[in-house]
Amino acid sequence: MKNIAGLLQELKYTVIDGKPEGEISELVYDSRKVTKDCMFVCIKGAAYDSHDHTEEIARAGAKVIVAERPVKVPEGVTLVLVEDSRYALSMLSAAYFDHPAQKLKVIGITGTKGKTTTTFMVKGILEHAGYKVGLIGTIETIIGDTHIPSSNTTPESYLVQKYFAQMVEAGCQICVMEVSSQGLMMHRVDGFTFDVGIFTNIEPDHIGPNEHASFEEYLQCKSLLFQKCRLGIVNADDAHVEAILKNHTCQVQTYGFSENADIRATDMKLVRKGGHLGVAYHVSGLLEGDIETSVPGRFSVYNSLTAVAICNHYGVDMEVMKKALLNASVKGRIELVHV
Repeated sequence: MKNIAGLLQELKYTVIDGKPEGEISELVYDSRKVTKDCMFVCIKGAAYDSHDHTEEIARAGAKVIVAERPVKVPEGVTLVLVEDSRYALSMLSAAYFDHPAQKLKVIGITGTKGKTTTTFMVKGILEHAGYKVGLIGTIETIIGDTHIPSSNTTPESYLVQKYFAQMVEAGCQICVMEVSSQGLMMHRVDGFTFDVGIFTNIEPDHIGPNEHASFEEYLQCKSLLFQKCRLGIVNADDAHVEAILKNHTCQVQTYGFSENADIRATDMKLVRKGGHLGVAYHVSGLLEGDIETSVPGRFSVYNSLTAVAICNHYGVDMEVMKKALLNASVKGRIELVHV
């Protein structure tokens, strides 16, 4: 049971019917999962808007309904109006799970390409260094030995907070997660501050019905991450890096092939040995050393250099990074097939 006033504490809201008093049994946003005495948050989706079904939701047992426009509710049900119900869901979810992100270091990676590979590389390196790490991404969510298949790159805010809480319970110290532009636009990662936010690259993508109206909107949504993190680590070589950092509120570090990057890759060469192809390069700037990965290509340098920049922030030794990256692999991403 959770106190209603406590859950609403960090939100701007107006009570239309009833009083925000007492306790609720659960926080729910899916009309198929309504339980007795729950708080239900109305969400407008692409095909279904639960604002249109509040009377049925109340009859199914909801005690409090949170909505972004006036809706019909039976007598005895409390109606709370908010400006944006998706934002409200993220803040309510953080409070409902007792702000688990405050007990974790959360790393958020955004960009058109490289998010999935980089999250797995970061997880691998940090685990080699002795950290216990959870992961939320396109392929799956990993919490200890539990693997949960993903339906979205960045899950709904309630699930993000639920996964954070489960990670804390499992003893995780760090969570590394993919952050999509849709996730940022739909407030799925509000209600907490990222320890580190990362920008890999951006290209025209995800533009069209039910996604982004234009490349400018897509770019602007990606840039929101750098108003939600303490340290931003960005690809200095990307043509849109200045736009990504517009209005940023975080400290900034850069990586790339550029001479001006804080962490630089030089002397890239392809490697062929032991039945695999890879790439090797030298790292200089904030740290110094040689890196080799078992995946060839310039994109592989960017992915691994991103992971190096992130793990350097957590004080991981270069030798640990080298060993972890040499053995890094991601399901469905340039997998070695024995023939």
